[in-house]
Amino acid sequence: MPKGTPNPAAMYGIYRRAWGFEVSIVRNGTRYYKQFGRASYGSEEQALLQAQDWRDGIVRSVPPVPRRTRAEKLRINNTTGVSGVFCQVAPDGRVRAWVAKTYIGHDEILRTDFPVNAVGEAAQELAVEERTRQLERMAGLARLHPAEETIRKSPPAFPAGLLSPKRSKSEIKRSTNSSGVSGVHFKAPNPGHPGYWLAITYTMGKGSVSKAFSIKEHGPEKAKLLAIEERERQLEQKLMPDTGTLAPSLRREASRHGQAAVEARPQR
Repeated sequence: MPKGTPNPAAMYGIYRRAWGFEVSIVRNGTRYYKQFGRASYGSEEQALLQAQDWRDGIVRSVPPVPRRTRAEKLRINNTTGVSGVFCQVAPDGRVRAWVAKTYIGHDEILRTDFPVNAVGEAAQELAVEERTRQLERMAGLARLHPAEETIRKSPPAFPAGLLSPKRSKSEIKRSTNSSGVSGVHFKAPNPGHPGYWLAITYTMGKGSVSKAFSIKEHGPEKAKLLAIEERERQLEQKLMPDTGTLAPSLRREASRHGQAAVEARPQR
């Protein structure tokens, strides 16, 4: 969006990137940041929904500071030690007046001047007291974006069924993938070898399960198809409750193809 123009409410705190979306929201000097890639969630639509859901959670759980707290923060150029209180200086360097000034809203600015020639040395003290009275009229939270209050007061916008779980790394199709299916790869030990199609699935902390289908035995098309079907079985197994053993279908396949690499090795 052009500088000074807020993003649309749906995109508040969300930035489109070549790979998906990122969320960046600052609260009280702390940045809340997270990335949501298309590959990780299966589509651009899902990546955006996930980004919006996470953004909404941050907005609800970490609200902006109260307006008064922000107004009381000393600015860098403050020379009086009290926010909203400053002095007017005459050309000869003498303090002419002390001023208390508070921005209440777009159409309401409070300001009171205390001339030194009228109230004497008490002018500064009077300005500080007036600033305190002005701040008492300031209520609510700092307004950072028009969507903030709506998000905080609304129930979660995304039912659980609308959001897809994040894919594991093994489910993401890489740019070097040769099959069009994540976890299915063509391998050839050397240039003269006919090669094989390999189905492999990694599970964090549990190692991997893999199985190879020889092109010499099955032919190129059938070997690839068998690897894709095997990959689907592996993913089903991955989602099953942990029993410490292979699923029955994988045990049968392992015993039937002794050379078909069903293996468990430590995750690296």
